Amino acid sequence: MSGAQGSHSLAFRVMRLCRPSFQVDPPLLLDPADLFAGEDILDDPVAASQLPRLLQAQFSNNSHSDLSYTSRFLLHDSSDATGLTGLLVLPQAFGAIYLGETFCSYISVNNSSNFEVRDVIIKAEIQTERQRILLLDSSKSPVETIRAGGRYDFIVEHDVKELGAHTLVCTALYNDGDGERKYLPQFFKFMVANPLSVRTKVRVVKDSTFLEACIENHTKSNLFMDQVDFEPSPNWNAEIINADKHYSEHKSTTREIFKPPVLVRLGGGIHKFLYQLKLSTLGPPLKVEGSNILGKFQITWRTNMGEPGRLQTQQILGSPISRKELELHVVEMPDVIRLERPFTLHMRLTTQTDRELGPFEVWMSQNGSDDEKVVMVNGLQKMVIPRVEPYGSTDFHLNLIATKPGVQRIGGIKVLDTTEKKAYDHPLADLEIYVDLE
Repeated sequence: MSGAQGSHSLAFRVMRLCRPSFQVDPPLLLDPADLFAGEDILDDPVAASQLPRLLQAQFSNNSHSDLSYTSRFLLHDSSDATGLTGLLVLPQAFGAIYLGETFCSYISVNNSSNFEVRDVIIKAEIQTERQRILLLDSSKSPVETIRAGGRYDFIVEHDVKELGAHTLVCTALYNDGDGERKYLPQFFKFMVANPLSVRTKVRVVKDSTFLEACIENHTKSNLFMDQVDFEPSPNWNAEIINADKHYSEHKSTTREIFKPPVLVRLGGGIHKFLYQLKLSTLGPPLKVEGSNILGKFQITWRTNMGEPGRLQTQQILGSPISRKELELHVVEMPDVIRLERPFTLHMRLTTQTDRELGPFEVWMSQNGSDDEKVVMVNGLQKMVIPRVEPYGSTDFHLNLIATKPGVQRIGGIKVLDTTEKKAYDHPLADLEIYVDLE
């Protein structure tokens, strides 16, 4: 990086600290004879007969004398198969900086004059479009002196949390050789790019919401995802759907021991995740109708050389929720239901408003012919439910009896608010049960 310089004794040099990379260029494998004669020389019988004599001196100290070129691409060492030289290469340029990484810089303050400078106060800041972050301030402990031709070095780190233009501002306040107090500012600009994109799709199927997340790698390095966790909002429960059945069955025991990273290849590689979400009965009620914050992703990764990165997505929104004032759920039901034998459903009545409702009357609709009434109320035809507090719930038991075997539906349950004279026709979706003969 280069910064503005003036007539100062001091000057800043900024170098980025990052891990080396493998030299991945495959070595050029060739026969030494290629340097002296082309392969088509063997097509001329006269030239081919003279070639050994012409190159005898060249091969006198070399055990390789196969002029048929058959061994040119043989692997002479096991490492040749990788195409790597086995060497680590230090960065030759400042390189790309990505969101979620830790920017680490080695800064050197050089005294290029013939005199020492004294009482040097050094500051280093990161300036973005939104904020200015102080990385180093030596005001309370200035550098006493930097000799002529000497330097003062330090390292700064910054967790990159914003995209776009960044400026590393380095300043020095010092006494020059003639005792004059001077101020040196230098600016080093760099851009922060997005390492990956997270595209989501939301689908609602009955009482479940399915969230698909597609992660795409925009960097020039493979990314090994250590963690891709969806953190649902308090109103939701989330469960990942994994195609690997064996892994999903044993993830509770193996996750804490070892979780292999997910590889997302460089230059546009993608990986998809699928989650099933259901509304939680334990979370706080959604008092604002239409709000539907599903949650956010926490993503951590490492590059080929282990450099870490971390991102947190914005809140992911689903379809607006249309809340009913009253909901009816089945909490518990018998495992076995016998034909023409009474059974009990454990029910829960929940209100989704900020006012008290009730008392209620609960009964089963009598519409339709008697032949269609397969599941009926056993005993009192109407039940009285006391008042329910705002966003509260109450439990009760409904006694029923089935008159026909097989798979049957329980429907037609109605709820009436006796105070407001308001009837809720479909507080409970049709429930299927299996009625056994024995």
